Amino acid sequence: MNGIGIAFTGSGSAAPAHILDNGTLSQIVETSDEWIADRTGIRQRHLAQPQESLKTIAVEAAQKALDMANIQPMDVDLIILATSTPDDLFGTASQIQAELGAMKAVAFDLTAACSGFVFGLVTAAQFIRTGVYQNVLVIGGDLLSRWTDWSDRRTCVLFGDGAGAVVMQANLECDRLLGFELRSDGTQNNCLTLAYQAQPKTLIEPVTIGQGSFQFIQMNGQEVYRFAVRKVPEVIEKALFRANLSVEQVDWLVLHQANQRILDAVADRLGIPSEKVISNMARYGNTSAASIPIALDEAVRSGKIKSGDAIATSGFGAGLTWGAAVFRWGR
Repeated sequence: MNGIGIAFTGSGSAAPAHILDNGTLSQIVETSDEWIADRTGIRQRHLAQPQESLKTIAVEAAQKALDMANIQPMDVDLIILATSTPDDLFGTASQIQAELGAMKAVAFDLTAACSGFVFGLVTAAQFIRTGVYQNVLVIGGDLLSRWTDWSDRRTCVLFGDGAGAVVMQANLECDRLLGFELRSDGTQNNCLTLAYQAQPKTLIEPVTIGQGSFQFIQMNGQEVYRFAVRKVPEVIEKALFRANLSVEQVDWLVLHQANQRILDAVADRLGIPSEKVISNMARYGNTSAASIPIALDEAVRSGKIKSGDAIATSGFGAGLTWGAAVFRWGR
């Protein structure tokens, strides 16, 4: 190994206590538990109440990750919050920094939708490898219920709220981040959007500005599915090539929890058996940037993922953005 390596030393996750299952959702829109579960694999989702915030659940996830890593908040050098649903458009990472008491840490938000956690992980790695920071907290969190059209059964069945976090630390003995690949294609942006819509407001003739709000999530589900099953295996293979690992050497596949059919299709194309695929979407739905770290944390805490295990992860979604990282869990 040349230079400074990276260790993955802690994980944590959190979700709002309130649960909306498919049966109850069928009283809101015309659907059924069978229809949703068959097409998505989702059976329930956690939803934040009006008094709950992204900051609250992100802090809970972050504190659990710090406890597992056995480091204090004041030892954290950098906090990256991957989110598309901040409590404040100017950023929520600094609020998390203050709540944790990580007063020496630089904190900023990163937006890459459902790819956000993977993009955040790779971004954190660059700061560590250059020797700038030693202890980095990467959080993926979203409250998609804020921007879901609950009258649109094509989308409202999919999304839930949650947060997950990992601690990445400098390691002079070995490097656990083995390879990655990131991609973007803005020409397909209209497949999945949470768009701002301006209304003209005349201040004084002839000065007119646009003021408005963000609209509900809009998605072309078929296009997103086709994009994911085509591009995700490809980007994972590129990351594995950079990691000098074969598909057979992967212990666990931890994908963005968007749709069980996508997970099955990606695993099938890669030749990865289903018992190596981590899936918890039945209990959480699609939590965007939170889905990978929540699934990772649950697998670590249950003892499924052990120190030294090789993990291939991939996020994909709005932008369109997608990316993959291959790493070994632990110090």
